[in-house]
Amino acid sequence: MRFDDDAPELNITPLVDIMLVLLAILMVTMPTIVYQEDVALPEGSKTKASVSQQKDLVVIVNEKREINIQNHKMSLDEFPDNIVLIASGYDKNMPIYIKADKNLKYDDVMFVLKTLKNVGFSKVALQTNG
Repeated sequence: MRFDDDAPELNITPLVDIMLVLLAILMVTMPTIVYQEDVALPEGSKTKASVSQQKDLVVIVNEKREINIQNHKMSLDEFPDNIVLIASGYDKNMPIYIKADKNLKYDDVMFVLKTLKNVGFSKVALQTNG
């Protein structure tokens, strides 16, 4: 018996099934993968420096997580309550400058930024040494 009429067929259905399962696994696990790299942030631009005026509000955060706003010292935990009281005397459209120590955690700086935004200040900027 000869089977000349029957040409061999390639069944790709199992291959497609396996690829779809692998794609689904990849899509589920990819958002949970966390990449951690040590990044040294650059200094600010030396060509265009923002000069804060005397009437601008400057928030200074030191390495010990202490905040100084116009000679008012407070801890990071006290900051949300105190900024509400301090902010009542300022225009919400004026620029606010945050001077944070470079050794602080990124979360601490973002907490100060988010708190200032929640109080209602719309123009908040981070200052660098440049």
